[in-house]
Order: sequence, then C-alpha cells, then structure tokens
Amino acid sequence: MKTIYLLTAALCLLITSNTYAQQDSAAMMKAWMDYMTPGPIHQKMAIGDGEWTADMTMWDKPDGPPTKTTGACVNKMILGGRYCESRYTANMMGMPFEGIGTMAYDNQRKVFIDTWIDNMGTGITIMEGNWNDATHSLELKGKVVDPLTGKDCWLRQVTTWKDKDHQVMEMFRSQDGNERKEMEIALTRK
Repeated sequence: MKTIYLLTAALCLLITSNTYAQQDSAAMMKAWMDYMTPGPIHQKMAIGDGEWTADMTMWDKPDGPPTKTTGACVNKMILGGRYCESRYTANMMGMPFEGIGTMAYDNQRKVFIDTWIDNMGTGITIMEGNWNDATHSLELKGKVVDPLTGKDCWLRQVTTWKDKDHQVMEMFRSQDGNERKEMEIALTRK
C-alpha cells in the first residue's frame, strides 16, 4: 500500500512538473518572439535606408578654424530589418577614411545602441540613448579612449532629422568636465 502511495505521488509530481515546464516553455517562446521581432521603431530606422552625401565639419580646437570635407554614407537595414548598418567613406586629413556603424533598438531594454569602428583607430565605440519625438532627434552617449592621453572621454552624439531627406549629426566630446563640439555632419539623401 505504501508503494502505491509513493508511485501515485511520483506520478502527480511528474505531471505537475511537466505542466509547469510547458507553461515556462510557452512563456520563454513568447519572450524570445517579442525580443526578436522588429517593430515600429525598426520601421522608422529603415527610413534612413539609401545613399547619402555627407558635408563634414570638424574642429580640432574649440577656438580654432574648422576643417571641412565631403563624403558619402550608405545605410542599409540588415538581418531581417533588425539593425541599420551605415558605411561612411571620405577623405580626412589627406587619407582615405572608412567607417562602419551599426544601430540597434533593443526591444527588451527600450534603448538605442550604436557601435562604431573606422580605419583611424583600433577600438570600438559603443553608445546608447533614446529618441526624442519633440525634437525629432536621437541622443546617444558613450565613451572612447583619447589616443593622446590614453584616458577615457565621454561622447555625446545628437542626430536630428530635418525631414526624410536631411539629417544633421553633431558629435560632442567631454574631457575634464568640459564639453565641446568636435564634429558636425550634414547628410542629404542622394
């Protein structure tokens, strides 16, 4: 009789744990589907797809004259519309310049994440931020190593959409508590 009770209890435990496992599996599947499915924000990111001209202005010193150059940018949504890949080309400081950016919107964390690499460095810049509907702009913040000092400095990037064919990206650098504008790129759709 004791054996029958033990077998019945074991069977009940097995059925109960299997039911919870199925519920956990369904919840896990829903969470992954929500995380991986591009949404309205990804569709907004796709508006930037295409070829752009880039009028670039850079300041080496806050009170110094700017350096100007032109370049090109190609934006393309990749991996099923989940990420925007940007490829920049230009001539900077008398050298060919290439840079690759990847923009993501993390459905779980509700934040934009941007990575940047280029042929004028060997590191990866990672910035995060949010969209501002009132100003039609995306503000990202992150840090990068200053090759002159070897110390981290903070970056702030603001990209403002003027309309569907024009945007302006401004890059600010903070060191020792002082922020200065170091670059502006006016992008126009080709």
